[in-house]
Parts: sequence; structure tokens; C-alpha cells
Amino acid sequence: MPLAHNLNKVTKNISKSAGSLHIKGRKFKQLNRATLRDKKLQQRKSQSLERKSNELSIVFFIQSLLQENSTISDNEENLEEFTNKKQFSLDEMKQIIEKFIHQHDEELQKLQSERRKGRPPINRQTILEEKLKYDLEIYKTGFKIPDLTDQLTVERIKEWNGTTGATTTMRFIRVSKDMTELPTTTTEIEMK
Repeated sequence: MPLAHNLNKVTKNISKSAGSLHIKGRKFKQLNRATLRDKKLQQRKSQSLERKSNELSIVFFIQSLLQENSTISDNEENLEEFTNKKQFSLDEMKQIIEKFIHQHDEELQKLQSERRKGRPPINRQTILEEKLKYDLEIYKTGFKIPDLTDQLTVERIKEWNGTTGATTTMRFIRVSKDMTELPTTTTEIEMK
């Protein structure tokens, strides 16, 4: 009979047996392995959920920009609305990423000004500072965002319902801070 790996099944099997567990016994070791496996699976699941929520946050941000009448930059020269645009250039995507990275700057400034000297920062301030550092580091290496140069992806973002399954229909690219041109995904192969 195969060994049970699931913690629930192992505890159920052990509870059926009469008597106590011995530290060096087979059932104790089986329970220990199942407990460690369950902890490892829970840790992987939470890491996966956190990674997915981080990836989805940029899509939520872009969708909110596309649905409201906002502009890419705050200066008067560039007042073209997001809702009317069908495609975006690389520079516009970089501006969107920078706007996403610095979206909590006002709150961070407020928290820093409210804190008295000599006092440790509150948790919210620490979280925002770490998020800013993390996002800036990711932006240097390559920020994964929907490909806004693709007209179909822009339409899908506008109609997106917020689920992870719906993002599989969107094209994603990595945009870094020092990138000068968009990466090409298709290559032509000549057959002789």
C-alpha cells in the first residue's frame, strides 16, 4: 500500500491506531514528513499568489488609466487622453511604468513629514519604501507589462474583468529603464 503524503490522510491513519507515538517510530516520522511537506506547499502557494498579485497590480493600474480620462504626463504639452488611444509607444509605456512606481509618493511624503524625529517609521511607511525600492530594481532589469503597442491587447485591458485567467489572452513584454527600442518577438527563418 502506498504511503500517504497528505497531512490530513496521515493524521487520520495515525489517529485510528491505538497507543501513543514513539519519537523514533515509523508513524511519527511519517507524520513529521507530511507536516514538513504541507508547510512547504503552503509556502509555495503563498509565494505564487503574491507574485501573481504583484503582476496583476500593474494591469489594474493600466486599466484604471485607460478607463478614466487621465493623461500620461502632468505637463500641458501632452494632454492626449488614454481612453482614445489605441496603441502606445515605448516612451509612453515607460512613463506609465514610472507613474505606477511613484503612485504612492504623496502618501510616503505625508507619512515621512508626520513622523517625529527619533521615532521609527510606521509599518505602512516601511512597506511603501520597500515597494518603491523593489519596483525601481525590477524596472532596471525589466518590468513585465502588457504590450501596449498591440491594439488588441489594449482593447482586452479595457474589457478585462480582473481575473488571472483573462490575462492569458494578453501579450506581455519586459520593459527596462534603459531600453531604446521594443524587443522583436517574431523572427523570419529562410528555408533554402
